[in-house]
Amino acid sequence: MADLFDDLRARGLVHGHTDEAGLHELLGSGPVTLYLGIDPSADSLHVGHLVGVLALRRFQQAGHRPLALVGGATGMIGDPSGRSDERNLLDADTLDANVSAISAQLRGLLDFSGNSAARLVNNFDWTESVTLIDFLRDVGKHATVNQMAAKDSVRSRMEGEHGISYTEFSYMLLQAFDFWWLHEHHRCRLQLGGSDQWGNITAGIDLIRRRSGAVAHGLTWPLMTRADGAKFGKTADGTVWLDAGRTLPFELHQYFVNTDDGDVERLLLHLTMLPVAQVAETMAAHAAATHERGAQRTLADEICTLVHGAAATEQARLAAEVLFGEPVLSAARLEAVRGIVPETVMEASALGSEPVVDALVASGVCSSRSDARRTITSGAIRVNGQRVGSPVDRVDLVDDRYALLQRGRRHRHLLLID
Repeated sequence: MADLFDDLRARGLVHGHTDEAGLHELLGSGPVTLYLGIDPSADSLHVGHLVGVLALRRFQQAGHRPLALVGGATGMIGDPSGRSDERNLLDADTLDANVSAISAQLRGLLDFSGNSAARLVNNFDWTESVTLIDFLRDVGKHATVNQMAAKDSVRSRMEGEHGISYTEFSYMLLQAFDFWWLHEHHRCRLQLGGSDQWGNITAGIDLIRRRSGAVAHGLTWPLMTRADGAKFGKTADGTVWLDAGRTLPFELHQYFVNTDDGDVERLLLHLTMLPVAQVAETMAAHAAATHERGAQRTLADEICTLVHGAAATEQARLAAEVLFGEPVLSAARLEAVRGIVPETVMEASALGSEPVVDALVASGVCSSRSDARRTITSGAIRVNGQRVGSPVDRVDLVDDRYALLQRGRRHRHLLLID
């Protein structure tokens, strides 16, 4: 179990920690209960959350007992860490829906059975009944405003243009209360988090020491950024979510296939369960043929499988072959692109004397019959990967049903014949 700390360090997942010797001793003394908090600010986790959730999974595989805390109470306030402005307050119904959705995702990423079974907890359960007077007496009296204002997350907001509200200023105390409560009721002795959580984590450690006279620990990892300086997990279309309804498994897979060479090793270490030695082997093979993007493909496969399962990864691969390669098309391959590209269903009888023109207009790939004829003449239309030479060319169907229409390099549309 003590080797886990060395593995985390080798992965670059150690940024800040309490007494290292004490942490090594704790992890080597037997199963430890630890926790990671996630505020339900949306109805899905995003790829940035994977660092923390997989950290819990690493501890679990080493025999420790993880608590995944979904912040039904702290989510009502919002963590000021890493933000320059106030978060929007969510209503109770939205928070409940977010908590439920995130909890379901966590059940797919952690093991909730066996001796090291993970547990889901919601801090609303132990915070709801606490009165303001009780909170001020039992928590507030153990923290000074000087200490709280000195924390980076608070100080940066106080020095900013918009300042910080008393509501968000109090967030640190609520998170400290969570750590204390979990220590008292679950014997939790370690809190994990990103480096922006250090102030909140140490506030909890201090509260445990003052109220219970016990020693607790904290461990943080570096915040994720990309080599080009852009925010990790963001695209031109927005956040990369773990929910398949928000971000398609194909889109998740493609996000990581397109990882910059300068990021891929770090992401393999942080976002997959591959052993460190295997990551080194993957990078060595990648260096010998970087144009094949082997490391990126491994990264995309591992993450997509973790989040959505092996079947979704295989579908994403097949769809990529259809859209970006030159495969021999089959019904299975074309079925894989359904939901990824637009599709139109039409009757076979609707394909008249100019079948390709009929298909292009019915699908909306071309705006009119004259636009279709002109585009065909220019050589910009392909059907099932084959360039069309004339409006009267046949539309050869795959498996008597599918035709992939393509205009230019990027515009694709799936035609299904009934």
